[in-house]
Amino acid sequence: MASVRTGDIDTYYERNGEGPAIVFVHGAILDSAAWLEQADALSDEYTTVTYDVRGHGRTGGSDRNVYSVELLADDLHALVEALDLDRPVICGLSLGGCIAQVYATKYPESLSGLVLADTFTPPYFSRRERFQRSTSMRGIIPIVRLVGYERVEELMVWVNERVHGEGVSGEYGRVEALREEGPPMATAEFAKVIRALASFHETNVEHAAIAVPTLVLYGENEPPFIKQHAIALAETVPDVTVQAVPDAGHASNLDNPPFFTNSVRAFLKNQVLAA
Repeated sequence: MASVRTGDIDTYYERNGEGPAIVFVHGAILDSAAWLEQADALSDEYTTVTYDVRGHGRTGGSDRNVYSVELLADDLHALVEALDLDRPVICGLSLGGCIAQVYATKYPESLSGLVLADTFTPPYFSRRERFQRSTSMRGIIPIVRLVGYERVEELMVWVNERVHGEGVSGEYGRVEALREEGPPMATAEFAKVIRALASFHETNVEHAAIAVPTLVLYGENEPPFIKQHAIALAETVPDVTVQAVPDAGHASNLDNPPFFTNSVRAFLKNQVLAA
């Protein structure tokens, strides 16, 4: 267990292996343990770094009243510099993918490759998506204050599976197990993180300016709007590969770890190191 000062917080991280570095950025309301299988598998050839994003896990919260995806990307950059990582590959899922997009455009000289999994870009593509990503997200905060985010998320999983079909939430039991094993998230931090996600549409990300090889992964059972964003990334990022992860929902690295890990490994060898 280790931590390093990154701006105004102490960021918890784990570092393993040797070789070119890859930094994994987890999704909202989880922590770095979500990447355990990928980090363990890839540490045979690479330096793997996992960390708990501000507000999550052993990093915990801060005195700031408002978070943004840009702030979380700045935290990531501070971590990369503090650990003296040389142009790592950044791999982010969901919220982590939003952070990775901002990092790639704000710090273009500070990465050599990009993996965006189960994530979305700032623009909305429909009124329904606007509701899902903004109104609905903000609306759950008062309910979480009353009953806790675990119960609220269980209800959202139930609703999503009836709207989008079974499999959209993937192996949700694995997500629940990870939450039980890790430190609980403070409700105030939950609110700040969710508001940051709900405001991501206000962020300017120049995808056409991403100059590194990019891999986009999405679960084949994802909600339709996530697949739309994968298509948008395929159309705007210059050097991009898009793959569907079979038998996976919104946490594709947990739903189908072998496929996800093998896809990242092939990407690192054939596109990043060969560039």
